[in-house]
Amino acid sequence: MWSSSRRTILHLLAALALAACGFEPAFGPGGAATKLQTSIQVDAPADKNSFDLVERLEQRLGRSRAPAYGLGYSIATLVTGVGITPDNAIIRYSVTGSVRFALTDLATGAQLTSGTVESFTSYSASGTTVSTLAAERDANARLMRLLADQIVARLIATSGAWGR
Repeated sequence: MWSSSRRTILHLLAALALAACGFEPAFGPGGAATKLQTSIQVDAPADKNSFDLVERLEQRLGRSRAPAYGLGYSIATLVTGVGITPDNAIIRYSVTGSVRFALTDLATGAQLTSGTVESFTSYSASGTTVSTLAAERDANARLMRLLADQIVARLIATSGAWGR
Protein backbone atom coordinates (compact mmCIF):
# COMPACT_ATOMS: atom_id res chain seq x y z
CA MET A 1 0.00 0.00 0.00
CA TRP A 2 1.23 3.48 -0.87
CA SER A 3 1.91 5.89 1.90
CA SER A 4 0.95 9.53 1.63
CA SER A 5 4.61 10.59 1.53
CA ARG A 6 5.19 8.43 -1.58
CA ARG A 7 2.21 10.02 -3.28
CA THR A 8 3.49 13.47 -2.39
CA ILE A 9 6.88 12.65 -3.88
CA LEU A 10 5.25 11.31 -7.07
CA HIS A 11 3.12 14.45 -7.42
CA LEU A 12 6.20 16.62 -6.93
CA LEU A 13 8.15 14.62 -9.52
CA ALA A 14 5.28 14.86 -12.00
CA ALA A 15 5.09 18.64 -11.52
CA LEU A 16 8.84 18.96 -12.03
CA ALA A 17 8.68 16.84 -15.18
CA LEU A 18 5.92 19.03 -16.62
CA ALA A 19 7.85 22.19 -15.77
CA ALA A 20 11.01 20.78 -17.35
CA CYS A 21 9.28 19.99 -20.63
CA GLY A 22 8.04 23.56 -21.00
CA PHE A 23 4.40 22.85 -20.09
CA GLU A 24 2.51 26.05 -19.47
CA PRO A 25 -1.23 26.31 -18.75
CA ALA A 26 -3.00 27.99 -21.66
CA PHE A 27 -4.96 30.31 -19.37
CA GLY A 28 -2.23 30.58 -16.73
CA PRO A 29 -0.31 33.80 -16.11
CA GLY A 30 1.34 34.69 -19.40
CA GLY A 31 -0.33 31.74 -21.15
CA ALA A 32 -0.95 31.99 -24.88
CA ALA A 33 -4.73 31.75 -24.58
CA THR A 34 -5.18 34.55 -22.04
CA LYS A 35 -5.45 36.97 -24.96
CA LEU A 36 -8.72 35.23 -25.93
CA GLN A 37 -10.57 36.07 -22.74
CA THR A 38 -13.06 38.93 -23.19
CA SER A 39 -11.42 40.01 -26.46
CA ILE A 40 -13.44 38.13 -29.12
CA GLN A 41 -16.48 39.75 -30.74
CA VAL A 42 -18.63 36.88 -31.97
CA ASP A 43 -21.00 37.56 -34.88
CA ALA A 44 -24.55 38.31 -33.69
CA PRO A 45 -26.90 35.32 -33.62
CA ALA A 46 -29.64 35.09 -36.24
CA ASP A 47 -31.60 32.05 -34.99
CA LYS A 48 -31.94 29.74 -31.98
CA ASN A 49 -28.97 27.54 -32.92
CA SER A 50 -26.64 30.50 -33.40
CA PHE A 51 -27.94 32.04 -30.16
CA ASP A 52 -27.05 28.84 -28.27
CA LEU A 53 -23.63 28.70 -29.96
CA VAL A 54 -22.80 32.33 -29.14
CA GLU A 55 -24.07 31.96 -25.59
CA ARG A 56 -21.71 29.02 -24.97
CA LEU A 57 -18.77 30.78 -26.62
CA GLU A 58 -19.32 33.79 -24.36
CA GLN A 59 -19.59 31.52 -21.32
CA ARG A 60 -16.22 29.97 -22.14
CA LEU A 61 -14.34 33.05 -23.38
CA GLY A 62 -16.19 35.90 -21.70
CA ARG A 63 -18.23 38.63 -23.32
CA SER A 64 -16.10 41.03 -25.31
CA ARG A 65 -15.33 44.34 -23.61
CA ALA A 66 -12.75 45.76 -26.00
CA PRO A 67 -12.71 43.36 -28.95
CA ALA A 68 -9.39 42.68 -30.63
CA TYR A 69 -10.66 39.71 -32.64
CA GLY A 70 -13.80 38.90 -34.60
CA LEU A 71 -15.23 35.40 -34.81
CA GLY A 72 -17.44 34.61 -37.79
CA TYR A 73 -19.28 31.33 -38.13
CA SER A 74 -21.66 29.38 -40.32
CA ILE A 75 -23.84 26.61 -38.87
CA ALA A 76 -25.23 23.63 -40.80
CA THR A 77 -27.43 20.92 -39.29
CA LEU A 78 -29.05 17.79 -40.66
CA VAL A 79 -31.80 15.79 -38.94
CA THR A 80 -32.09 12.10 -39.85
CA GLY A 81 -34.59 9.52 -38.65
CA VAL A 82 -32.64 6.60 -37.20
CA GLY A 83 -35.14 4.62 -35.13
CA ILE A 84 -37.99 3.19 -37.22
CA THR A 85 -40.70 0.87 -35.91
CA PRO A 86 -42.11 -2.04 -37.94
CA ASP A 87 -45.05 0.18 -38.95
CA ASN A 88 -42.62 2.85 -40.34
CA ALA A 89 -42.95 5.37 -37.49
CA ILE A 90 -39.75 7.24 -36.68
CA ILE A 91 -39.08 7.15 -32.94
CA ARG A 92 -35.50 8.44 -32.80
CA TYR A 93 -33.72 11.22 -34.67
CA SER A 94 -30.04 12.02 -35.06
CA VAL A 95 -28.96 15.65 -35.40
CA THR A 96 -25.61 16.16 -37.11
CA GLY A 97 -24.06 19.61 -37.07
CA SER A 98 -21.03 21.45 -38.30
CA VAL A 99 -19.73 24.97 -37.81
CA ARG A 100 -17.25 26.67 -40.09
CA PHE A 101 -15.49 29.45 -38.22
CA ALA A 102 -12.83 32.07 -38.82
CA LEU A 103 -11.04 34.28 -36.31
CA THR A 104 -9.93 37.66 -37.64
CA ASP A 105 -7.71 40.36 -36.17
CA LEU A 106 -9.99 43.42 -36.13
CA ALA A 107 -7.08 45.87 -36.35
CA THR A 108 -5.50 44.39 -39.48
CA GLY A 109 -8.30 42.32 -41.00
CA ALA A 110 -5.94 39.33 -41.15
CA GLN A 111 -7.45 35.90 -40.69
CA LEU A 112 -5.67 34.28 -37.75
CA THR A 113 -7.22 30.82 -37.82
CA SER A 114 -10.18 29.00 -39.30
CA GLY A 115 -11.64 25.54 -39.41
CA THR A 116 -14.67 23.33 -39.22
CA VAL A 117 -15.94 21.42 -36.22
CA GLU A 118 -18.51 18.62 -36.35
CA SER A 119 -20.54 16.61 -33.88
CA PHE A 120 -23.88 14.91 -33.44
CA THR A 121 -26.56 14.20 -30.89
CA SER A 122 -29.95 12.52 -30.95
CA TYR A 123 -33.36 12.60 -29.38
CA SER A 124 -36.39 10.39 -28.88
CA ALA A 125 -39.65 11.00 -30.67
CA SER A 126 -41.64 8.27 -28.96
CA GLY A 127 -43.57 10.51 -26.56
CA THR A 128 -46.19 13.16 -27.06
CA THR A 129 -45.84 15.97 -29.58
CA VAL A 130 -44.90 18.40 -26.81
CA SER A 131 -42.24 16.09 -25.36
CA THR A 132 -40.82 15.40 -28.82
CA LEU A 133 -40.54 19.15 -29.55
CA ALA A 134 -38.86 19.71 -26.18
CA ALA A 135 -36.44 16.84 -26.86
CA GLU A 136 -35.64 18.30 -30.30
CA ARG A 137 -34.91 21.75 -28.83
CA ASP A 138 -32.74 20.18 -26.14
CA ALA A 139 -30.80 18.10 -28.68
CA ASN A 140 -30.08 21.19 -30.78
CA ALA A 141 -28.94 23.14 -27.72
CA ARG A 142 -26.64 20.27 -26.67
CA LEU A 143 -25.22 20.11 -30.19
CA MET A 144 -24.43 23.84 -30.22
CA ARG A 145 -22.69 23.51 -26.83
CA LEU A 146 -20.58 20.64 -28.16
CA LEU A 147 -19.64 22.59 -31.27
CA ALA A 148 -18.83 25.76 -29.29
CA ASP A 149 -16.58 23.78 -26.95
CA GLN A 150 -14.74 22.35 -29.95
CA ILE A 151 -14.26 25.85 -31.39
CA VAL A 152 -12.84 27.08 -28.08
CA ALA A 153 -10.48 24.09 -27.95
CA ARG A 154 -9.24 24.89 -31.46
CA LEU A 155 -8.78 28.58 -30.60
CA ILE A 156 -6.81 27.67 -27.49
CA ALA A 157 -4.67 25.17 -29.42
CA THR A 158 -3.77 27.69 -32.12
CA SER A 159 -3.49 30.80 -29.94
CA GLY A 160 0.26 30.40 -29.54
CA ALA A 161 0.78 30.63 -33.31
CA TRP A 162 -0.56 34.18 -33.67
CA GLY A 163 0.52 36.81 -31.24
CA ARG A 164 -0.51 40.02 -29.65
